[in-house]
Amino acid sequence: MREIGYEKIVEVVREACQNANYELEDDMVGALQASKDKEDSPVAKDVLKQLLDNSAIAKAERLPMCQDTGTVVCFVEMGENCIVVGGTVNHAINQGVQEGYEEGYLRHSIVADPLTRKKNDDMNTPAIIHLEHVPGDQLRIQLTAKGGGAENMSQLRMLTPSAGVEGVKAFVLETVKAAGPNACPPLIVGVGIGGNFERCAVLAKKSLFRSIGERSQENQTARLEDELINDINELGIGPQGLGGKTTAIDVNIELEACHIAALPVAVNLNCHAVRHRTLLF
Repeated sequence: MREIGYEKIVEVVREACQNANYELEDDMVGALQASKDKEDSPVAKDVLKQLLDNSAIAKAERLPMCQDTGTVVCFVEMGENCIVVGGTVNHAINQGVQEGYEEGYLRHSIVADPLTRKKNDDMNTPAIIHLEHVPGDQLRIQLTAKGGGAENMSQLRMLTPSAGVEGVKAFVLETVKAAGPNACPPLIVGVGIGGNFERCAVLAKKSLFRSIGERSQENQTARLEDELINDINELGIGPQGLGGKTTAIDVNIELEACHIAALPVAVNLNCHAVRHRTLLF
């Protein structure tokens, strides 16, 4: 049985929360640059340049790239042959989030009661944690600080099976069009199809962790991803909603088996500030 120290998890999560907020991932920097080079609209080019300049300043000065420092969401794969010594993995993640946000002067965005809006004194916790036990002795944590603006414009719909692929496409396009500038495009569009009411939402969120340009391993699904990228960018919403060809940087689809009477679909939008980190122990 492999042992992983509680304090080690706290340390790595603490650093990841800060780095995710300060440093835009290299694949997104490359995608924004490529989009800027292809844009015809001078306004869209300028917006993309400003996003790139902003990311460079944030990285150099160790400042948040956006005032919204997000809700921390973690997908945890815990090997059956490893244990956390000194506490639980959930507690370690939450302590790491607390310390990371406090030490990094990151905004505490979580309220304790969603209805009364009562202040939460626990420094941007609790994190939302999806824990899965897997074979082996490794611990893998995929962490994101998910912004509220794009999250607010995300949607879930229980389609009927007769809606088919065209119904799914129409729902995705409807969601992006309704979001307009409010989700801070350019976007990564995560789509979860199948499972049930709650599972398709998890699939959509998890799909956002893919590297940019990483297509589904299923050929039919990969083609649908490409079709949706083209269709979304033809909407003309553009960077920050000011027009142009770059509304979506990528579309990621995850599928799962579902009940014969249902076609659950969730669309989880992510702005260009894709605050993701993968932590391996």
